[in-house]
Amino acid sequence: MNVDQSEAERAAGTSTPIAFVNMTALVENARLIVEEVGTDLVLDLRANAWGFGADRVASVLRDVGLEASRFTGAPHPGLTERLYGLGDERSASVLSLHGTVLSVKPLLRGEGVSYGFRHRASTDTNVALVTGGYAQGIVRALGNQAYVTVAGARCPIVGRVAMDVSVIDVSHHPVRRGDTVVYLGDSALGETSLRDWCAMTGLNVREIVAGILTRARTEHHS
Repeated sequence: MNVDQSEAERAAGTSTPIAFVNMTALVENARLIVEEVGTDLVLDLRANAWGFGADRVASVLRDVGLEASRFTGAPHPGLTERLYGLGDERSASVLSLHGTVLSVKPLLRGEGVSYGFRHRASTDTNVALVTGGYAQGIVRALGNQAYVTVAGARCPIVGRVAMDVSVIDVSHHPVRRGDTVVYLGDSALGETSLRDWCAMTGLNVREIVAGILTRARTEHHS
């Protein structure tokens, strides 16, 4: 059966993806910055620390001897990105984004999904509706480009990303309703990273992070 958008939006209901901010990773990144550069620098807390929470981040920085700026002075180049785990491989991943499988159903060869049926199955397969769409910061350009991780498998986002839901091709993997879907995670674990999203969309990390953290439900954890 074709999976159209009205069905997807009804299924999504009020469910939203969850953005997890790993405070332990944030502390570790801050300590590494101090070890390598010292404390004579300014890190950027404008725009609520890019959405990570200015008060929480400022507290972490004070604990390791760093100062933070909420005004328009130029931050130390590159280090703010590293603090949030958005720099090179030296920084631990601070942000992850998880959705939930709403339903799984067969998609026969030639049938399409999402707005305009921009994706049609080349063979019989199974697709899942997943919480999370462009209203929660999952950029529309990721449709037919990005992969998610679910039930130990990498699965592509197929069709156009909709307002509150995305569709993924789960093939014949044992995916079930209620399973966690990792949109963004740790590249060291084979999960899609923010750098991947930047390459696919042409957006910079600040734009993507702000889109997620101002729209998705956010939880801070250690």
